[in-house]
This record gives sequence, structure tokens and C-alpha cells, in this order.
Amino acid sequence: MNGLPLPDFFDPTRVGEIWKVDYAARAAQARDWAKQHTLEPAPVSSGRISLLLVDVQNTFCIPGFELFVGGRSGTGAVDDNVRLCEFIYRNLGNIANITATMDTHLSQQIFHPIFFVDTDGNHPSPYTMIQAEQLQRGEWKFNPALAPRYNITPEYGQQMMVHYAETLRKRGKYALTIWPYHAMLGGIGHALVPAVEEAIFFHSIARLSQPRFEVKGEHPFTEHYSVIKPDVVKGPKGETLGKHNASFIKDLQAVDALVIAGQAKSHCVAWTISDLLDDIRATDLELAKKVYLLEDCTSPVVVPGADFTDQADEAFESFAQAGMKLIKSTEVIGNW
Repeated sequence: MNGLPLPDFFDPTRVGEIWKVDYAARAAQARDWAKQHTLEPAPVSSGRISLLLVDVQNTFCIPGFELFVGGRSGTGAVDDNVRLCEFIYRNLGNIANITATMDTHLSQQIFHPIFFVDTDGNHPSPYTMIQAEQLQRGEWKFNPALAPRYNITPEYGQQMMVHYAETLRKRGKYALTIWPYHAMLGGIGHALVPAVEEAIFFHSIARLSQPRFEVKGEHPFTEHYSVIKPDVVKGPKGETLGKHNASFIKDLQAVDALVIAGQAKSHCVAWTISDLLDDIRATDLELAKKVYLLEDCTSPVVVPGADFTDQADEAFESFAQAGMKLIKSTEVIGNW
């Protein structure tokens, strides 16, 4: 393994923990690191490699949090983030820009239990998958108590739910899934994993590169696994549920390479890459060759009753067939 050494402050045993980043100390160390290793400021560097980190947040990456992505090993996201931090530090001089997406939710959204009730008024349990037929039969209903909140009738709320579930099926998406309350705006689960945040901050000072943070997932009536667009864009009356984010295809056109990692491989990572590939196909298929997927820095969702490992692996294989490259975090950027 080549590249820069790991800084002394990096402790891989703490990657799965919550702690406060010492910004002042890290900033001083980053400035010294840049001098010691002759790191150019990113704005004047000839290399244009960007790193896209999908939802590397406590809610997905810290054991015991709401949607910890353990994968089949049970420690997936923690192991992924150890490798991810090491990748960032070793390639500090090669990575010009870092973008981190932030899954951002409120309590009253279509994928949270409060949004639905059964005939007895009970909310669905987390990991319930709601099918269009169940909505059509009234086994699950849009929570009528929420109708005034959105200035709609309960009947139209139910129509929206049926339309939504049917659209997911037509688009080949996963069924409407009820998740535990997670990535709650204002909560500790929403924040980036401290070890990864520290690496991003260290990079920003050492390379004078301002990281970008992309917020997604706040609309109440659609899931937003992908940072590029929501799962369902239009409601039954054609109302806009979310917008397409064209900035990523523009960024891809401007860089030499885009490296992608994050959580979860089967959901937010896979759908982000899939939507990016759609944009690539509509623009220039050759752009797919610029995309590198850190397959050892991402894990699939594996929860009681649902293992998405095979679906995630199949998705990544399809991305490779389209021209994207599957790589390990230990591979040297110059040898790609």
C-alpha cells in the first residue's frame, strides 16, 4: 500500500464511536502536514479527483443507532469507515474535492410509522413493506390525522399512497418500506461519523478545499434514497414531490475521476449511482469510465427478515458492465 502515511491522531479503534473533533488541533496539524508533504492547494492543483461520500452518518454507521448498516458481518459500516478514513488520508494529495450527502428527515414522512394506520389505528412496525394492493384494500391507510397538516383530505392522502406504491413498482424500486425514525434533523444521528468528519476537515485545511454538503430527504411524500432525485417525482395530480439534482453530472464532466463510497450499498449508494448512470446515458456514456466505486467502503442493509446483499452486488455488477470501475480502497490512485 503506497500513498501518504496515516496521521498519528487517527485511531481506527474509535471509528465506531461518538466523540468531539478537536478542530483547532486538527487545523494546525493539517497545515503542518501540507508543508511536510508538499501538498498543493486544491484550487491550483492539476489533479481533479472528487470523492462522493453517501450518507456517512451516525444513524447508519454507529452500532446501536437507528439504522446501523452491519451487512452480513454485523460490523459492516464500521469496517468500511476505517478503510474510508485510511483512503482519504493516504490520498490526501490526490483528492481535490469531497462532497458528503446528508440524509435528513422529520418525524412525519412517508417512510416513518406515523404516516400509516391499519383498521385498528395501529402504526406499522419498522421494516414493514407496504404493497399497493394492501393500500387499495385499506389494510394500510394514510394517517387521516395528518391530513390537515398537509391541507389535503384523508381520501386524497390515500390516493397519494396508492399512486406512490404503484409508481415504485413500475419503476422497479423496492416496495414502500417503513423504517425506524432515523437521520432526524437536529439529532445526533443526523451528524457525520466523527472519524470521517475529522478526515474531511483535515483534508479541507491541508488542501484548502471547501467540502460540499448535499442535504436530501426532507419532503414528506417521497423517499429520497438517491441524492440526485427522489424515488417518485410526481404525485397523482402531477404535483412535484421532489426535483432532479443535475449538479452531479455537471461535476462529473469537470473532473478526471469521481470516487464513490458510503451507506448503504443496497439503498442510498446504489440508487445514487443508478440515477447518475441515467444522467450519464443521457449525456455521454464515456463519462461512466470516470466513476470509481470503493466496493470495500460500503455495505448492504441486512435486517431481520430482509437481506439486500445479493441485490446490492447485482447492482454494482451492472454498474461495472456500464463502464464504471469497482476498486478497493488499498489501490493506488495513480495505478487506476
